[in-house]
Amino acid sequence: MNNILLAFSLTLIAGLSTGIGSAIAFFAKKTNTKFLSISLGFSAGVMIYVSTIEIFSEARNLLTTSLGIKTGYLLTVASFFCGMLIITLIDKLIPCGENPHEVYKIEEMDNNNCIKKNTKLFRTGIFIALAITIHNFPEGIAAFISSLQHPKLAIPIIIAISIHNIPEGIAISFPIYYATGSRKKAFLFSFLSGLSEPLGALVGYLILMPFLNDIVFGIIFAAVAGIMVFISLDELLPSAEEYGEHHLSIYGLVSGMIVMAISILLFV
Repeated sequence: MNNILLAFSLTLIAGLSTGIGSAIAFFAKKTNTKFLSISLGFSAGVMIYVSTIEIFSEARNLLTTSLGIKTGYLLTVASFFCGMLIITLIDKLIPCGENPHEVYKIEEMDNNNCIKKNTKLFRTGIFIALAITIHNFPEGIAAFISSLQHPKLAIPIIIAISIHNIPEGIAISFPIYYATGSRKKAFLFSFLSGLSEPLGALVGYLILMPFLNDIVFGIIFAAVAGIMVFISLDELLPSAEEYGEHHLSIYGLVSGMIVMAISILLFV
């Protein structure tokens, strides 16, 4: 029982660490559209790096170990593109037309001009939150099971997950903050996304443990990687260029990759 409580507690801490990243939105200046461009590029860098370098690789390792190199890799690739197909269908179902009741203003630095932005940016933030929520759910199951099976290794595992959840919190909070002007909403969406990690642990413990295996985890991870890459290419990078200069979005992209790489390397 003590090991179960410890595993749940550590998974909760890991999930709530997204709130640390989202807290940065409280210090952001809403008038700085160049900073928004860099932030959106940063978010894309975080998601592309963690998807292609960490999540896809983990999925491939799980599936090739279970099914053999050729079959495992084929299933990994198929699941990756199925994830893209899923988010494409969701994208088609969510309209992006302008609603006059949902238009927000971002004031320029000189305060002489206002640029009206429709729900597109808010929609981008929601997609990011959705992708990271889906990603955190199986991650929570994996973190809980690892903590339960290897209590001595639990703390460094959770610290590693917590550190790389921080930039994910940033990725969620900035577009929502700039779309709505509400720091509370930015924090709330990021916070709720993080809660999917302990929720995954709870569901995994109560319902899914008899059915979970490396093949299921591998398919889920590969699909999540596809979802996150698609959102980065379809939503984040185009928005980053729309709100600022091309090079600013690329600088943000590379910075996001560097931050995520460091957060992973710290506990390899």
